[in-house]
Amino acid sequence: MLALVSAVAFGLSGALARPLLDAGWSAGSVVLCRIALGALVVVPFGVRALRGQWSLVRDNAALIGLYGLLAVAGAQFGYFSAVAHMQVGPALLIEYTAPAAVVVWFWVRHGHRPGAITLAGAGVCALGLVLVLDLLSGADLSTTGVLWALGAMVGCATYFIINGDDSTGLPPISLAAGGLVVGTAALGLLGVVGLMPVRAASTPVAYAGVTVDWWWPLLALGLVTAAVAYVTGIGAARRLGARLASFVALSEVVVGVLWAWLLLDQLPAPVQLLGGALILLGVVAVKLGERDVAAVEPDLKL
Repeated sequence: MLALVSAVAFGLSGALARPLLDAGWSAGSVVLCRIALGALVVVPFGVRALRGQWSLVRDNAALIGLYGLLAVAGAQFGYFSAVAHMQVGPALLIEYTAPAAVVVWFWVRHGHRPGAITLAGAGVCALGLVLVLDLLSGADLSTTGVLWALGAMVGCATYFIINGDDSTGLPPISLAAGGLVVGTAALGLLGVVGLMPVRAASTPVAYAGVTVDWWWPLLALGLVTAAVAYVTGIGAARRLGARLASFVALSEVVVGVLWAWLLLDQLPAPVQLLGGALILLGVVAVKLGERDVAAVEPDLKL
């Protein structure tokens, strides 16, 4: 249940952000507000989980920094930038090719060639991606949006890789808190020096025909899609284990498409829905293949 709550919360982010982006908000501003609010909620829990062992933070400072820059700020900024140029569903489907990227990382990093099931799953993912991008019909798809979604995929893959390393001794929720703080600081610095556009608007926004003040979706992004999503996701991982929790997290793709349909009246074309189904099927195969690898090499780390 915690894993499903996390997926529902994470999947809501794109649908909440799109009207803000259309109203004049920059992707950087939305992400900055989201993770800053999330940090305010999660940091106290992260500090408590340390139980005074601040040496764990010092010893893992580089890892926390990488997590904040790529897994938090990079993934979210890339995803919201993609949503500004394309529909929520295809952007989310592209981002969730990340498990295949994780397999490639372990292959390159550890020299461990994936098995036949894993390779077959990666191939199915690739076919699904072709259909999601609607390349066969020559549809006009935003190249900028696709590139941003692929950047979000890199951040998402980093999220899974770092979360899967339990050799650091750092409590997961403390890692999440540190990542949110680093991500907030990094995006804030980019905004201050002018390298990241920071634009906001006070224009009301509409969801499913209902107009609300701009601060309502921002509040929901911070509290629901950041704080609740991270905390419940970590709680799920502690109970299910990283592999099973990440498998259940695939439901975020379906939930994200449903939220976009309900709130924005966005529904991918039938061929894109078929591609999404193939991506999910491929990722399931990848996970099954990696489960077999894990049984042989249980100590595989970063």
